[in-house]
Amino acid sequence: MSDDGLPPLREVIEAHGLAAKKALGQNFLYDLNLTRRIARAAAPLAGTIVEIGPGPGGLTRALLAEGAAKVVAVERDARALPALAEIAAHYPGRLHVIHGDALEVDWLKVVKGPAKIVANLPYNVATPLLIGWLSVEPWPPWFSSLTLMFQKEVALRIVAPPGSEHYGRLSVISQWRCEAKRLFDVNRSAFTPPPKITSSIVQLVPRLLCEPACDLKALERVTAAGFGQRRKMLRQSLKTVFEKPEDVLEPLGIAPTARAEELSVAEFGRLALKLNS
Repeated sequence: MSDDGLPPLREVIEAHGLAAKKALGQNFLYDLNLTRRIARAAAPLAGTIVEIGPGPGGLTRALLAEGAAKVVAVERDARALPALAEIAAHYPGRLHVIHGDALEVDWLKVVKGPAKIVANLPYNVATPLLIGWLSVEPWPPWFSSLTLMFQKEVALRIVAPPGSEHYGRLSVISQWRCEAKRLFDVNRSAFTPPPKITSSIVQLVPRLLCEPACDLKALERVTAAGFGQRRKMLRQSLKTVFEKPEDVLEPLGIAPTARAEELSVAEFGRLALKLNS
């Protein structure tokens, strides 16, 4: 029996035949000390905690053991539902499981009141889920923080500063919307089956005001243009969004010979404002 009074996760997985499916992007965390570390990183756990892809419930158990008042867990794999039902019975009234695809959930109907998202995201839907959450309107959103596990490469893109090799569209959108930081790495050996890459925990806290106050779709257009041809100078790469990029760049103090990776988040925001002016 584990510290939380439930069977060890390895026994749960064997009992329910929960071999991880590559097609669902599944990699299960067995180490309850690690899952509790992730849960504590999201503290305080008052209000509702949203979890995506709980699988056999390693992180779910950690969130509840660390004091989460309520966990709403969205699981696509029907095989995991009996294991999650056992956790729900152990923590009466504190775990609500939704069998479905997280990409299709209407979160405002599911979550009432203050909420945080804490998840070991399935690798194959991690970036689309994040983009969806960052695209919520109106802003600030329904969640107060995101504590998420990504492939390390994706995590580095989220927090990358201008001028670095990982800086790109995801960096700009993430950092315009949120304060983003990489908390710690998780070695591949912590998972079953072990993925081929290291993972990282990233925490994003929504900004109350996104500055400059540009339109998200305009920001997406200028970043897509700039980073779509990142080796080219802006005077060339931005021709898909501005007829004469030099006439837009120079008044903003941006050199037409600069490349997208050299611009700050704020400079991209000012370009987005020009797109809609």
